[in-house]
Amino acid sequence: MDPQLVRVSKFLSLVLRHDPGKIGLKLDATGWADVGELLAGAARAGVRLDRETLARVVAANEKQRFALSDDGTRIRANQGHSVEVDLGLEPRTPPEVLYHGTATRFIESIRRSGLHSAGRTHVHLSADEATARSVGQRHGRPVVLTVAAGRMHRDGRPFFRAANGVWLTDEVPPEYIGFGEGTADAG
Repeated sequence: MDPQLVRVSKFLSLVLRHDPGKIGLKLDATGWADVGELLAGAARAGVRLDRETLARVVAANEKQRFALSDDGTRIRANQGHSVEVDLGLEPRTPPEVLYHGTATRFIESIRRSGLHSAGRTHVHLSADEATARSVGQRHGRPVVLTVAAGRMHRDGRPFFRAANGVWLTDEVPPEYIGFGEGTADAG
């Protein structure tokens, strides 16, 4: 993605997932914001953004972080919120194994207490190792953990799947996590 679109994507992540008030934006209960209000707030904050650029960011974002309503008048983040929203996701049966990318420095803490949402509304899990590795690389030397999602689900723990394919759950206790080879001395 070109550098300007990356900057806009980061701005959208901030205001649609974490701090809509920063530009005077209001999200509805399901996380949707009015596009006109978003553009006006961006202009007040000195961020150059128009409808065409917004549509390009939504379409080009490889992680499909954002969605525009069918009529193009509303936008929201598909997942990753630290502000309380109800994305309207229905519980789903996950695959037997999902993956979580992290950095080696977090392994000992995860061994002790599992995976927690860390200020977000859910723990994010990937359906494939490559995506999880990519996520882990953002935080340091990556490690891919396996999550016994099928067993967790059978044990009564709910899972959801965001519109962009990211699997979500409230937490992952250590007994459901596979640390794999080479993580015993990580930390």
